[in-house]
Amino acid sequence: MRMREHEATEPGDEDIEAVTRAVLTASRLLVAVSARSLATVEESITLPQFRMLVVLSSHGPSKLVAVADRLAVQPSTAMRMVDRLITAGLMSRRTNPENRRETVLSLTEEGVRVVQDVTSRRKAEITAILRRLAPDRRAALVEALDAFNAAGEEPAYEEDGAGSHPLGWSDPVEGTR
Repeated sequence: MRMREHEATEPGDEDIEAVTRAVLTASRLLVAVSARSLATVEESITLPQFRMLVVLSSHGPSKLVAVADRLAVQPSTAMRMVDRLITAGLMSRRTNPENRRETVLSLTEEGVRVVQDVTSRRKAEITAILRRLAPDRRAALVEALDAFNAAGEEPAYEEDGAGSHPLGWSDPVEGTR
């Protein structure tokens, strides 16, 4: 007999459907917060282009292939985004001093400012939402989200800039700085 997807498959899984609905609702809220935080730059850059800025912000100057890998796109797709971001004055491209056949991509001062501004707006809106919760509910949320992030193997956000960027998209690619 085939079990329906919403039925429990293991002992103790009866609550999975309710938790899944709650997480989906929360993710919808977070996507809305993300969209609003991008509203001031939306006309000049797309969400995928902003993701590229975030990758460079969190990993530093990188080769095109490494950036494409981190974004899970083809290098040709990444190159088109790079060209647009360079034209917009948000990124720069220079010859790799270690291998003159390669180029290294980095953020311009304006690119850094855009990432910081969007992050700041996102953080402010999330903080405003969290202030509406009672302190004991906030503590429970921290505990639940820490467990959720650990289960999803997402590294913790560090306020001092260590670790992954607060806008996410950490990756396992190393040695590209």
